[in-house]
Amino acid sequence: METFAAPQGEFELSRFPLRSKETLRAWDAADEYLLNFLMEEQLITTESRVLILNDNFGALTCALSETKPVVISDSFISFQGILENLKRNSIEKSTVALRNSLKEYGEIDQPYNLVILKVTKSLAQLEDQLHRIRPYIDKYTRVIAAGMVKGIHSSTLQMFESIIGTTTTSLARKKARLIFSHLNPALIIPENSYPRSYTLENTHYEILNHANVFSREKLDIGTRFLIENLPVSDRYQQIIDLGCGNGIVGLMTASVNPNASVSFIDESYMAVASAKANFTTAFPHRQANFTVTDCLKGIAADSCDLILNNPPFHQQNAIGDFIAVQMFKESFAALKKGGELWVIGNRHLGYHIKLKRLFGNCSTVASNKKFVILKMIKK
Repeated sequence: METFAAPQGEFELSRFPLRSKETLRAWDAADEYLLNFLMEEQLITTESRVLILNDNFGALTCALSETKPVVISDSFISFQGILENLKRNSIEKSTVALRNSLKEYGEIDQPYNLVILKVTKSLAQLEDQLHRIRPYIDKYTRVIAAGMVKGIHSSTLQMFESIIGTTTTSLARKKARLIFSHLNPALIIPENSYPRSYTLENTHYEILNHANVFSREKLDIGTRFLIENLPVSDRYQQIIDLGCGNGIVGLMTASVNPNASVSFIDESYMAVASAKANFTTAFPHRQANFTVTDCLKGIAADSCDLILNNPPFHQQNAIGDFIAVQMFKESFAALKKGGELWVIGNRHLGYHIKLKRLFGNCSTVASNKKFVILKMIKK
């Protein structure tokens, strides 16, 4: 936990999930730049109606909590981080309205005075969010985005220009930059590209993908390799697709294990919504579970026979195996005795070392030049 000093006050902030020996901060220079700009330009008043998008762990939400902002995110983990940091700073959670990325952004007849957006890595997510923002702003709304210079490209600015209107940028400060966009009510805007669909190769399944879903355009090579080597057995009665994304792995596993109950779990609201749409379209009369949570939080211990996992190796812009390790540990707890965890990952990540230490065993199901599929059994 570190102290975040902003013009709006000092706040004790931590990243989420909480980790001992955390080396990364819960805010960045773009947060600092944005909050300083708001104070310098006196853009916050008692009448301000504020919309915040993509606040990673609550730096912006805590600093602007007196405005009672609406806060939009696609990340369950970000919401948990925001709630933890509100509590830590004795800010009532009722002062902010947390809404996931697929919910309504506000009241159509009450435009926001100020829209604040942290630029994410995904241009597709930005496109979708700008389309969703537009009905809630008018020509008086200040739309301000913030990001690190390395994450702001000409395509980023063109997206604002094509959906919102005239767009300019600030000078860089501590490798961060601000984007200012002004609504052009007369602008003829393109249609939102999302959600979009494709037919899964060698099947008749139509795969729907919301904007913030990994591998939105086609089947990625890692998932293809995994579904070519899916486990099939009558002993798999309770199956979890952990970090399910659009749910292809769980869907294909269900197709070859017709008597199994499948649960789709991800921390992205758009991912779980995509997985639900895809499964219910493929199997309209078959039940499944769909859960948005942090790894396997809330899943009962000793409750499943098989977990399939393609773990991410980053959280926002932070790269590392900490999420994968959390998934492995929580999978061990969730599995029944004799249950199996199947993990696919890039060969160079070396997951087998940590997995063998945790499970006491680790075998290779299949491998190629890039990927390896590992199988662990809970003894």
